[in-house]
Amino acid sequence: MQAIVQRAKEVAAEAAVAAGKLAKERFDGAFLVEEKDEHGDLVTEVDGLAEAVILEKIRAAFPDHGIRSEETGWSGVEGDFLWLVDPLDGTNNYAIGLPVYAVAITFFYRKEAVLGVIYDSVLDKLYIAERGQGATCNGQPLRIKEPKQGNRLTVGWIQGHAVQKDPRAMRLKHHLDAVAKRVLRVWAPTLVWCLMARGELDGVVLYNSEGDDLYAGLLLLKEAGGLVIDFDGEEFAGMQEEPYIIGCHPAKQEELLQVVKAGLMK
Repeated sequence: MQAIVQRAKEVAAEAAVAAGKLAKERFDGAFLVEEKDEHGDLVTEVDGLAEAVILEKIRAAFPDHGIRSEETGWSGVEGDFLWLVDPLDGTNNYAIGLPVYAVAITFFYRKEAVLGVIYDSVLDKLYIAERGQGATCNGQPLRIKEPKQGNRLTVGWIQGHAVQKDPRAMRLKHHLDAVAKRVLRVWAPTLVWCLMARGELDGVVLYNSEGDDLYAGLLLLKEAGGLVIDFDGEEFAGMQEEPYIIGCHPAKQEELLQVVKAGLMK
């Protein structure tokens, strides 16, 4: 198993960097943009080009693995091994010329993430998390910083496209806006988890946003020494179709949990 994970790490890192560099090269040029769904989510031709680069490398190395990718959906062979691929997390940003986007690749064994790779091509930062082996950024160990005491919270907010104006979500978001110093929403969730793993945020609150970009970020935070729990305070593990998650430094667990519970009760 360890040999498979190590080979997967090599393939995922190579694929993520290749796809990210392609996106960066095309960023200032002309590319097609289309609406993806009824919620106004966008897809560009760069999404497809970057995805093709990644899938080609994974399929060449692991032809008997399953793959779920953002644009093409399911492919490969269903079994113990599964790859989740988001070739351009932050497409809406990319489409309007905002350089906040990344590549996210996660490798699963029996529905548990064992490897997460994220590439921020704008800053040329390659994040790798391996279950039980820690996290790195550009090859250097990554550990979450100790939170500052006494400051008002800076929190990342992530919600699924289908959530839209859900009243419960809006109440929670409004409460966070009221009690926090700043609530960050950048429409590139993977990069929010990278910020959290570095300790640049006090917490991340995710409201029903399951997707191909999610699990690499969660694994990165866990392996950097952070905590991932659900809204009931229980450890979040595996895969869920409708996740409700808090990510934070362990020292911030009770504070963030109480803030979220208060917001949901309003």
